[in-house]
Amino acid sequence: MRSVLFISLGCDKNLADSEEMLGLLAAHGYEITDDETCADVIVINTCCFIGDAKEESIQTILEMAEYRKAGSCKALLVTGCLAQRYQEEIAKEIPEVDAVLGTTALEGLLEGLEAALSGNHYEKYEDINYLPRISAKRILTTGGHYACLKIAEGCSKHCTYCIIPSLRGKYRSIPMERLLEQAQELAAEGVRELILVAQETTIYGQDLYGEKSLHRLLAQLCRISGLKWIRILYCYPEELYPQLIDTIGREPKICHYLDIPIQHASDSILKRMGRKTSRSELEELIRNLRRAIPDVVLRTTLITGFPGETQEDHEQLLEFVQSMEFERLGVFTYSPEEGTPAAAMENQVPEDVKEARKAELMEIQQEISLKKGQGRVGETLLCMVEGAIPREGAYVARTYADAPDVDGYLFINTGEQLMSGDFVQARVTGALEYDLIGELVQ
Repeated sequence: MRSVLFISLGCDKNLADSEEMLGLLAAHGYEITDDETCADVIVINTCCFIGDAKEESIQTILEMAEYRKAGSCKALLVTGCLAQRYQEEIAKEIPEVDAVLGTTALEGLLEGLEAALSGNHYEKYEDINYLPRISAKRILTTGGHYACLKIAEGCSKHCTYCIIPSLRGKYRSIPMERLLEQAQELAAEGVRELILVAQETTIYGQDLYGEKSLHRLLAQLCRISGLKWIRILYCYPEELYPQLIDTIGREPKICHYLDIPIQHASDSILKRMGRKTSRSELEELIRNLRRAIPDVVLRTTLITGFPGETQEDHEQLLEFVQSMEFERLGVFTYSPEEGTPAAAMENQVPEDVKEARKAELMEIQQEISLKKGQGRVGETLLCMVEGAIPREGAYVARTYADAPDVDGYLFINTGEQLMSGDFVQARVTGALEYDLIGELVQ
């Protein structure tokens, strides 16, 4: 039996693809390993959304190529966004790579692997608007108590800084029956939290059913026994609609948590970015969400240092962050991506200015986050246990306000024996900048 090491880089959409490909390999007799020194096959699912992600992908390929050179690895495969974008460069510059598969060519994984093991170079690229389907049972890499459900592929927004539409194609919703079947399988395997992901979740179903249908999908998912939490990520602000907000507020399984990437708050920068909202519209949306769902937790992401961003634009953003008081916020410095309109724009901002502006924003957010956390002291919250800290007699948990890998934790001090995936009640006794401290409520 041949062993395969699978490395998944980048976003949780990539992770969902990786888990499907792992399932395909396992179904065809490959043994999964996490040790690169003894893997017969290494597969790297790459990302190149921003410069840092591209660098990480290239570095990982070069590191794994050393095992191919040494002969311990018999086949090295590269898939995903970097493979789609730099197919010729990978084949030419890194000859140790045996097979390159584009973003919509995942169904060719086995064929590529067999070709590579036979000593043949293999490349496969489908139309980027094709919607692949791997029918094998997914292998979860998240511990088994939560999983991402990718509900759509691609994006049709064409923001001026983003390369995704040219790598992943136009927006294509995955048919609802396929999603419900997969969700039921995940719940049967012990998944308690389902996280809906896509480049944009909010317009789910518009292409298939003629109208936005995320609220319909959510209503069906809520009927699946075993699921305790359903979390929604990547909601574009201009696409949030009344039925969706009503469903989130009404259904007890849906976390009162929304990830709404707004990117900026200066109208001039939003326009240059190709975004569809103004600052006043964003402010109105946030007020309406908090009115409709009083305990909603809002996460957003910002880009600082976009071409043409002036000090005045930056100060508008600082003021916006200060006044809106997002519970969760992340900041990226602008990364010029070749082939995007923004990369060719004039008045590119120096790196040191970008970093300084990011630091200012994060300093404000740290104060907001601490204040929000302190406001939770005394509350009793339902938590999902993530793991233990044995030497401290404590457990790491998440509340409805915390998405895995991006948000904070609640640390529970208890002598009780808890298991990952358990749901417990914890009373908040203290707050750090991004995390909470609590005690178990019997």
